[in-house]
Amino acid sequence: MSWALKVEGLGRVYGDPGPRSLTGTGPEHGTSVSPATGAVVAAWDVGFEVAPGEALGIVGESGSGKSTVMRCVAGDERSDRGSAYLRGYDDGQTDVLALDDSARRRLRVDRVSVVYQDPAYGLDLDTSAGGNIAERLTAAGGRHFGRIRERATELLELTEVPLSRMDDPVRTFSGGMRQRVQIAKALANRPPVLLLDEPTTGLDASVAAGVLDLLRNLLERLGVAAVVVSHDFGVIEMLTRRVMVMQHGRVVETGLTDQLLEDPQHPYSQRLVAAARG
Repeated sequence: MSWALKVEGLGRVYGDPGPRSLTGTGPEHGTSVSPATGAVVAAWDVGFEVAPGEALGIVGESGSGKSTVMRCVAGDERSDRGSAYLRGYDDGQTDVLALDDSARRRLRVDRVSVVYQDPAYGLDLDTSAGGNIAERLTAAGGRHFGRIRERATELLELTEVPLSRMDDPVRTFSGGMRQRVQIAKALANRPPVLLLDEPTTGLDASVAAGVLDLLRNLLERLGVAAVVVSHDFGVIEMLTRRVMVMQHGRVVETGLTDQLLEDPQHPYSQRLVAAARG
């Protein structure tokens, strides 16, 4: 089994998920809104595999469906169809999308971690940097204070958060530093799969560059399977080896990142690459 994460036929519709809602939607129709039912086909028939040590990018404009795919895989919302498998869970035999909410939450402790665009979704801002990491470690069964503190120290050093700030509330941190703490927390229990949802959007350019450089080095070093969602081809180019382009809820093109950036085939991909090249 070469993959760490496999997703097949994932679909999410806001509104009536029946076949009438699919008709008249997608890139060829220029809309994800069903003319028959008014439902929004946020994502449909999306599938991909990611191997250990590989980073896959999902790129597209706002409303393309990329973040919906991420939320469904992460367990933040339910898909209407499709399946997902983790090599590290039941040897990849169980569809994790079919698990109940409690089981999905347990996966988030040590099997799948998410780094959100807004660190407030991934952190308790009123808790210290070390405390946020400790929460993830204790959820996985950690009880020894000294070892938890040692692991938190290791992670903060890894993500270049000053140890002098370890016991400061995250609310007092800058946006870029909050993002680094969120990354440290996401890596606490060495998850085999890491999901990154617009990890640098909203950060100043220089701060974003530093976070991207950190992420690139971490992904290369740790060997996790990563999925990177972004509207920015610059982020995708820096972090990923393969890329999947989405428009109006559908996948319109996939390929190696460098090849797609050099010679995009789909007109929508061509527009995105042209915009990225400025």
